[in-house]
This record gives sequence, structure tokens and C-alpha cells, in this order.
Amino acid sequence: MVMIVGVIVLIAVNIILLSVSNRRYLSYYGPGRIAISLVAPFQEAVSSSIRFVRDIWGHYFFLVKAAQENDNFKKALNHAVEINNLHKELKLSNVRLRSLLNFRKTIKDKVIAAEVISKDPSPWFKTIMIDKGKDDSVKKGVAVVMPEGIVGQVTEVSTHYSKVLLIIDQNSAVDGLVQKNRARGIIKGGSADRCLFKYVLRKNDVAVGDTVVSSGLDGVFPKGLPVGHVSGVIKPNSGIFQEVSVTPYVDFEKLEEVLVVLNHKKHKF
Repeated sequence: MVMIVGVIVLIAVNIILLSVSNRRYLSYYGPGRIAISLVAPFQEAVSSSIRFVRDIWGHYFFLVKAAQENDNFKKALNHAVEINNLHKELKLSNVRLRSLLNFRKTIKDKVIAAEVISKDPSPWFKTIMIDKGKDDSVKKGVAVVMPEGIVGQVTEVSTHYSKVLLIIDQNSAVDGLVQKNRARGIIKGGSADRCLFKYVLRKNDVAVGDTVVSSGLDGVFPKGLPVGHVSGVIKPNSGIFQEVSVTPYVDFEKLEEVLVVLNHKKHKF
């Protein structure tokens, strides 16, 4: 407001000066010079103020433009990061699916690929849900596997979804054997990352690191599928069985795609 008034006054004074200077009797020492002497400092102050305000506004608009450009750059960067992450996910998915496809060729039974859509959050039950059900020929009791090893068994089936009991669940049971010496036992769920290999005869030589595979004698899991490796052995001084723990090859925290065995039949050996 003050600046506006100053500008108006400056214009008025300039008009007066112009009118006075146009008069013939205006002399070097006349009222024109006096007026100029009085007005010049004020005129300079007003001009400086105008330049200052002009610079402030210019700087402000520059900052606004820079902020807008910065926002645009951020949006473009976020979009590029999103696309890059999507490409990475697609690449990893292709690797997993290719692995499933190659593994699928090694199984004589008919299988179907399924995606894991949820996991039971309860600490007492180790189950997952997959996106295949009755409409996909999935039946209760069939095996669920992946290239790394056995995953579990289907326990409930709906039209489009199925529940799978993981081998780390205490209610799970897989007939297994030690690959090197064919020592047999039953693999039961024990903890979050281990299973118990029960009923292994004490006389059998079982060592940490031995590979445990499915025997196929339970009629559910095809023979020879990897289960895990022996991670602990305790041979008591008495009794006929030894205590064996097995760490599964499957990382159940990272399950995303699995294979469901649709028509497995118990083979004769």
C-alpha cells in the first residue's frame, strides 16, 4: 500500500517538474532545481523499492517453477522405479516358473501349477491356500510339491481354492527314507523350520547332512522326491529308535508357486 502511494506521489511530482521545466523563465537556480533536489532522493528510494519487489516476485516465481519441476522429476523417478521393480518381479517369476516347468518334466504324474494366495497366520497350524480347486481337478489328499522338495498335502478343497497342510505341521506325516542307506522312518512336523524323522531304527547309520527323500509307500507323495537334510542325530543308550531331526529343503516363508500332483497312483516296487 505504501509503495502504491509512493508511486502515485512520484508520478505527480514528475508531472509538476515537467510542467515547471517547460517554462521559459526556469533558471539553473530556480524552483526546478530545488524541486529536483527534493524529489530525487525520494524518486531513487521508490525506484529501488520497485526493483526490490520486482526481484522478490521474480525469485518467488522461479522457486515455484523449480518446485513444480522438482515434483515432476520425483513423479517420473517414482514411475521409473515402479517399472523397474515390476520388471524385476517378472524376471524372478519367469525364473521360478521355468524351474517349475523343468521339474514338471521329471514327474510321471499329471500336475498343475498353482499360486499361493495366503498363509495361515496362526502359530499352531502350518497351512497355505492355493488358487486351484475342484474346477481344476484338485482333490483332497493329493500331494503338493516344488523343485526344492515336498511342500505338503491338500486337506480341503472348494470350487476354486484349496488348503494345503505343510509338512512342518505337527499333523503332517510323510513316509521317508535316508537316500544313502535307505533307512526308513516317518517325517512329522516339529517346528517352524524343522521336522522330526521318527521311528528310524537305532542300528541304521544316519549322519548330519544326509539327504532324506520320500519313499512313496504312503501312496500320497511320489517316490524319490527330496524332503530335506538331516540336521541332528541323537542315539540313546537304550531303545530301538534314534532321534533324528530334518531341515526341509523348501523355504516355507517364501512359497509363491507350487505344483499339485493330480493323479498320483501308488507304484509297485
